[in-house]
Amino acid sequence: MTQVETVRGPVSVGELGTVLMHEHVFVLDEELRRNYPARWDEEQQVAAAIARLTEVRDRGVRTIVDPTVLGLGRDIERIARINEQVELNIIPATGLYTYNDVPFAFHFHGPGTLLGGDDQLVDMFVQDITEGIAGTGIKAAFLKCAIESELTPGVERVMKAVAQAHHRTGVPITVHTSPAHQTGLTAQEVFQREGVDLGNLVIGHSGDSADLDYLHRLIDNGSYVGMDRFGLDILLPGDQRVATVARLAKEGFADRMVLAQDASCHIDWFPPGVREAVAPNWHFTHIHDDVLPALRAAGVTEPQLDTMLVDNPRRYFSATGS
Repeated sequence: MTQVETVRGPVSVGELGTVLMHEHVFVLDEELRRNYPARWDEEQQVAAAIARLTEVRDRGVRTIVDPTVLGLGRDIERIARINEQVELNIIPATGLYTYNDVPFAFHFHGPGTLLGGDDQLVDMFVQDITEGIAGTGIKAAFLKCAIESELTPGVERVMKAVAQAHHRTGVPITVHTSPAHQTGLTAQEVFQREGVDLGNLVIGHSGDSADLDYLHRLIDNGSYVGMDRFGLDILLPGDQRVATVARLAKEGFADRMVLAQDASCHIDWFPPGVREAVAPNWHFTHIHDDVLPALRAAGVTEPQLDTMLVDNPRRYFSATGS
């Protein structure tokens, strides 16, 4: 059976169990953290992360898929240190997270730049997948990129680099998108143009929309849709998220949906206490404590829940990219 790379080494896809397909351990600005150390207590945050991940493990989750890449503060050594204390599979990613430009380290060289040449991003992503991240030997198992409101030249360059790395390694792709701007369709157009089988894509954050026409178009194009922000009720109320998943499941599309919360143990995008006040349900155990009972009450069957939480992640990581 196919194996998938995790922070603790390769695991058979058959052993992934219940999977939350889009969760972060930490989302940080590492430059800020290093230069303003008072903003960060390493031991406290590591201990808190261990406690939160243990809670989700105790709910029956066996695997989380962590799409923290360059631009979101990936520190694989810290994640490994935490994972030593929690019996949980953590699947790491490679890629680059930007809504606009590539970092200045790549701004002047590469395709379409002042100096031209090959895109070093491709080799970096491939190295993370084939050799390991930051010299640790911990290998990335999927690729991550982002598009928010528009396809900027920088965003398109990252997508093309991700597509090339996918072709060289076969690992699947997850894309942060904005349903409000229907950029999931834009992402599909770019990847299809780059020769990627759209069945190898998760269109992330699709669950921020209750627009069934938009969701049907994404599904009809062949991708998985990430119903992966449960708890972010400020973007779409939870009852609408549940109703949308239940409707799609009733229509026979449980095999095209994956579930998650896009939560984190710590995210430095908000001042202390704001996340908890504005989005009190945005945490790792919300799905198992609240969402699954609501989905069952809305008519979603146990086999359909297993499809979304177990079977679809297994297929996603089993596929061999073209």
